[in-house]
Amino acid sequence: MKYNLTFLFLLISLSGFSQLPEGFVYVETIIPDIEVELRYNTKNNFIGKRVDGYHSNKLILTKETALALKKVQEELLSQNLCLLVYDGYRPQSAVNHFIRWAENLGDTINKQAFYPDVDKLNLFVEEYIAARSGHSKGSTVDVTIIDGNTGKPLDMGSNYDFFGEASWVEYQNITESQKANRKRLQTVMLKYGFKNYPKEWWHFTLKNEPFSSTYFDFPVR
Repeated sequence: MKYNLTFLFLLISLSGFSQLPEGFVYVETIIPDIEVELRYNTKNNFIGKRVDGYHSNKLILTKETALALKKVQEELLSQNLCLLVYDGYRPQSAVNHFIRWAENLGDTINKQAFYPDVDKLNLFVEEYIAARSGHSKGSTVDVTIIDGNTGKPLDMGSNYDFFGEASWVEYQNITESQKANRKRLQTVMLKYGFKNYPKEWWHFTLKNEPFSSTYFDFPVR
């Protein structure tokens, strides 16, 4: 069957998806029941506004990462738990937005909530923000676990994107329950081929990421 270009464009528009680079997928096509809350598509983040490059709540990852994450989700579901994803693929334009924000030392509107004990000037030095992000390679995710009974995220001892020692994986000044929740997340993610960033309990990268040296900049839409 033949279609003209106008009809093909209409089909793509109606589908709700944009065309992605080869090797990338919309994760909901592989994990339909995953919970997604892209914080940079909202005002609920350390900048306090929607970040450049984010136009929807669509989670995008490399296909290999999505397939590995599906195994994580399946194991959690068997325990009446579920993944909640705060970020996946991140355009370089978003990273550039972070850099501009970090250089504006007068903008500290969300300091108390996200980096109360870190001078904004030191966010790069202490490696909470970088000029290049592994997220832009498409195989890094920021995740937590939801309780299937309450629908609420497990208490991990610090909020997502909290810049400080309380978010470090090995931080000890939290409750035993919070330590157990972090260990559960670490264990299931590492089991299915992810590695963790030690300063962020939520941050995981597929060990054998397919685009290990490529930073992409197509929008999330």
